[in-house]
Amino acid sequence: QLSLLHATPGAASPDAPFTLAPEWFWLFIFLGIGLAALAGILLGLPVLRLRGDYLAIVTLGFGEVIRVLALNLDKPLNLTNGPQGITPIQRPPLPPAFILDPIRAILAPLVGHVPSDAEFYNVLFYLLALGVILIVIRVATRLEDSRIGRAWTAIREDEIAAIAMGIPLVRMKLAAFAAGASFAGCMGVIYAANRTFVSPETFNFLQSIGVLTMVILGGLGSIPGVIFGAAVVVILNI
Repeated sequence: QLSLLHATPGAASPDAPFTLAPEWFWLFIFLGIGLAALAGILLGLPVLRLRGDYLAIVTLGFGEVIRVLALNLDKPLNLTNGPQGITPIQRPPLPPAFILDPIRAILAPLVGHVPSDAEFYNVLFYLLALGVILIVIRVATRLEDSRIGRAWTAIREDEIAAIAMGIPLVRMKLAAFAAGASFAGCMGVIYAANRTFVSPETFNFLQSIGVLTMVILGGLGSIPGVIFGAAVVVILNI
């Protein structure tokens, strides 16, 4: 996720100039999806024979390896800016003034002041995240009933039987890794643009454990369960 976002190397001030226009944000979302899917495939290749708890442990280990690399790839060639992180990260453009000005006029009497751009950005990122979640749920639901989804279910239940039925094990497993990673890459770009700053410490080991806890608490293979698990974990951490 860090490598998908533009930054001025060595920049430490959020007021530093941006090289790219805000409209590039939309392109970087698709770049994030593609590069994250590629990273998922590269991660999946060495762990194809692992299942269950062993697979979870190895993926958590890879996450720590990437974090440590990002911390130390600031010398001799600065690729990640090390512990200082990537900053500034450009936000997407707000809607044009002819759309925002009437909304400001309507909301001003209700909230007691004219809404600022920062407040509009909060709503924009909320809607973006909500839109991505709805798309992910739709895609996952469609995949579940598709030939690919049935192949994934068969592999989960019994790999040997799935191979005997002619399911391409390697290709299906790599497709699962790529699909999951692409969703994470999209949300990673949105998160970074919202915060305008990310560092390796943003994605520490406890964050990975938290995501794993959400999935296990909600139940593997259940979309409503995962949503419930994520809500419970987030609420308990408030």
